[in-house]
Amino acid sequence: MRRVAVGLALLLLTAPAAADAPDVAAGSVDAPAVGPSVDERLAEIRRRIQAALQYPRLARARGLEGVATVGFEIDHASGLAQAITLVGSSGHPSLDRAAESSVTRAGNLPWVYGWLEVPVRFELDARR
Repeated sequence: MRRVAVGLALLLLTAPAAADAPDVAAGSVDAPAVGPSVDERLAEIRRRIQAALQYPRLARARGLEGVATVGFEIDHASGLAQAITLVGSSGHPSLDRAAESSVTRAGNLPWVYGWLEVPVRFELDARR
């Protein structure tokens, strides 16, 4: 227990005080460029996957609809999805396979750390 207390005291002594920190709000230091938030990146990932979706012809002809949930990780270096797997079935194998394929077809995706699960919607509407 003594080691923890000593380590904590050392950490507190070496951390800069708030008064010593640069005042970004006052404009004394340029603020670092900020990219899209995690929520914005997740929304873009969902949009790209949905845009890459190819509705199977036979499923369309039969009027099949549903939501398949696909899980994957995004490789930091390439931006490509890896370890793609179906984690929630639409109830129709052809739609499930198309959902998995749409993740691959989406190409480079914004990087987000960790395992993602994305719903892929198959909906027929009167305009198509």
